[in-house]
Amino acid sequence: MGHTIQEKQKLLNRIRRIKGQVEAIERALDEEHGCSDVLQRITSCRGALNGLLGVVLEDHIRNHLVDAGPSEERAGSATEQLIEVVHSYFK
Repeated sequence: MGHTIQEKQKLLNRIRRIKGQVEAIERALDEEHGCSDVLQRITSCRGALNGLLGVVLEDHIRNHLVDAGPSEERAGSATEQLIEVVHSYFK
């Protein structure tokens, strides 16, 4: 996953924001906030995770599936790899 090193700081910043959102969910539950408040925090966190997934998935598709050089070793075809990633997302 060498290409993620180029965007390492941006990815780490996203992860830190997500970590903060998860901690906010924990605090809301601990402080017995209402269901709607907890649900809002969960959906915000889920959106942030989906955004991170989108960035990493797009980089993976561009760098390892679509623009992969002929010498790059790949386990299976690009189509199968993409299908596997999408299936794992929906589990």
